[in-house]
Amino acid sequence: MDHAAVLRDAILGKLKSGEWRQGHRIATERQLSESFGIGRSTVRRVLAQLKVAGVITQTVGSGTYVSEAFDPATLGEGIPSDLASISGSVSPAELMEARLAIEPSIVEMIIRNASQNDFAKMAQCCDKAEAAASMEEFEIWDGQLHATIALAAHNSLVTNIFQLINQARAQDDWGALKRHSLSTERRLSYQIEHRQIVGALTDRDLVRATACVRDHLLHVRRNLLGS
Repeated sequence: MDHAAVLRDAILGKLKSGEWRQGHRIATERQLSESFGIGRSTVRRVLAQLKVAGVITQTVGSGTYVSEAFDPATLGEGIPSDLASISGSVSPAELMEARLAIEPSIVEMIIRNASQNDFAKMAQCCDKAEAAASMEEFEIWDGQLHATIALAAHNSLVTNIFQLINQARAQDDWGALKRHSLSTERRLSYQIEHRQIVGALTDRDLVRATACVRDHLLHVRRNLLGS
């Protein structure tokens, strides 16, 4: 039995029927895990997939909600299977290879198109990550920072690519590697690197920002994969 599919279909069924509408608060990971008899890592992966698809939003300290921007009319049968097939087919090594190819290359677009509000959102993600009370919460804001940076390119194709990247980051293999590799010392290093990236982008310094992004991703890859 595909436990992830059972949970995903149950959530989508509530949305299709209209029982859950925009703004509805969804049960916690622990409650969903207990209700469906599945592991919390599986619950977390399904919720991350639905978040990438724009179906739900998550706020640390508040909960998981049906997105206010979600339109039930756009919910097609292909969404769950597409999400599952992609998330289950990308290895951590492939993910890092793709990130190293893509993320430094969009810095020029970000510097050209980003607004001061974009930079403020990046800084807020850094604040939240640094204040995180757990490694899991830190990882959420780490991912949110990279997504916010990508959104600052204001390019719809880039946004779609990063939705796939974040979806791959939500899979079990990535999560297990990140939890195993993320020590307090490494977290502090990442926080410093995040600030350096945001500072260089805010200064619209192309050379420095590109180097900071690439150096950070190489550091993450070494910690995760040893290469």
